[in-house]
Amino acid sequence: MRRSHARSRVKSSTKSDMDPIKFQIRSGNHRASSSSSTYTFTKPNSKHAKSNLMLTIASVSVLLGFLFLCYSILFSGGNRLGSLRYSVVIDGGSTGTRVHVFGYRVESGKPVFEFRGANYASLKLHPGLSAFADDPDGASVSLTELVEFAKGKVPKGVWMETEVRLMATAGMRLLELPVQEKILRVTRRVLKSSGFLFRDEWASVISGSDEGVYAWVVANFALGSLGGDPLKTTGIVELGGASAQVTFVSNEPMPAEFSRTISFGNVSYNLYSHSFLHFGQNAAHDKLWGSLLSRDHNSAVEPTRKRIFSDPCAPKGYSLDTNTQKHLSGLLALESGFSDSFHAGGNYSECRSAALTILQEGNEKCTYQHCSIGSAFTPKLQGKFLATENFFHTSKFFGLGEKAWLSNMISAGERFCGEDWSKLRVKDPSLRDEDLLRYCFSSAYIVSLLHDTLGIPLDDERIEFAIQAGDIPLDWALGAFILQTATETSQHAAISNHHWFYDLFSNDSKTLRYVIGIPILLTVLVYLVSKWRKPKLKTIYDLEKGRYIVTRIR
Repeated sequence: MRRSHARSRVKSSTKSDMDPIKFQIRSGNHRASSSSSTYTFTKPNSKHAKSNLMLTIASVSVLLGFLFLCYSILFSGGNRLGSLRYSVVIDGGSTGTRVHVFGYRVESGKPVFEFRGANYASLKLHPGLSAFADDPDGASVSLTELVEFAKGKVPKGVWMETEVRLMATAGMRLLELPVQEKILRVTRRVLKSSGFLFRDEWASVISGSDEGVYAWVVANFALGSLGGDPLKTTGIVELGGASAQVTFVSNEPMPAEFSRTISFGNVSYNLYSHSFLHFGQNAAHDKLWGSLLSRDHNSAVEPTRKRIFSDPCAPKGYSLDTNTQKHLSGLLALESGFSDSFHAGGNYSECRSAALTILQEGNEKCTYQHCSIGSAFTPKLQGKFLATENFFHTSKFFGLGEKAWLSNMISAGERFCGEDWSKLRVKDPSLRDEDLLRYCFSSAYIVSLLHDTLGIPLDDERIEFAIQAGDIPLDWALGAFILQTATETSQHAAISNHHWFYDLFSNDSKTLRYVIGIPILLTVLVYLVSKWRKPKLKTIYDLEKGRYIVTRIR
């Protein structure tokens, strides 16, 4: 009976979670088999212990990976919440190339702009990109210098995440497309090697409409009206070297090619925006010389009579210098001795009439209800306006205030055009002859453009000459930066709030690699370390001491 009970106990113990160890103890007289007893001893099974260990390791690894992921999203790199970010915009203008370096923050999902102090810097170099039409590779010299300036303003640690964009304007738009592309290829090569974040499509020739919209954006941002009532915004009239831009909110129906709709915040703005190519100050002055030269060159005069070329926009006493003659030869092939036939008229009234003729050139081809400049549609101006760039520079040259009336510009222009050239030279000895010469034409062209063409009254207080609002420069490149950054930030916030998994599972997502890779790596490392440190052991039962003894196997 004892044996059967012992066997029963042994059999039942094998079904438990213990490993059986059997010992048989016999009495010293070797008599009846009943005097001997069989005892079953067990040691704990290590399977559950190992399973629990691995589960703990895996849990810790996942937790560490999750914490690392949160750290990466919230605090890593240059895009930390509230930290300073950077962007670089290069303005490829007609007379020069300017680099703008912006620093900004993102707070509550919205960009915060501060165009002052360490958060903004710019540098302009001459000439413009279009000057390298015959030598595209030459554009790399000035562009490289501008890039180095930008790199000096942006911390090296965030170069790779700082976008750099180049936007060329009217000077480049005047070139043939193959020439434009050659120059752009050079700029892309320089920007690719700059160390900044760059894509080929970020170097381009923007439309005149874009340029006008960007100028409107920065003006209304500076005035605090961007994001508010569209009817309380301020329009922009720009006078550049190669083109003029007009942009403002209009309620008037307009052709689609002149209409632009933009959104800022929760407000949409329906804008009239158009760039009048070839109607910039320098381009218009060139047209004047070309038209006067052609008219006098083709006029029927007696062979014995000396041909006289008269420019009403040149102050009296002005004579052609070598540089001016070189410029004129590009407009018209001139016969020898032309400089001797040149006459400076110095007549403001005639100069203004000549400017108006230039502005109305092409009116006969107008296919719209109303065309003010050339053959392009122009609606009736609405609201207040800022007149920028050469409007401001000319006003400043004559000592006029920012809110000076156009009637004041007429008076200043009449005095300048009627003054003797020698006296003008004494008053402004620092200016080059060709720059000083332009102010007679510029004063007449401004009045003709704003009053005679666009219909702004001579004593209208709605228009103001300005180059900045507050301490913010009215540069279209700032508007491009504001609009693009606000749009990108808004889109990124929408994706983050509503489609957070897009970033996680996108093809180039580092987040997904963090989520999967880090826990696996940590699990493998912990497992290897545990195996390397775990000794080989054996367990025996000490009969004398009545307990298990664990010993290391060497």
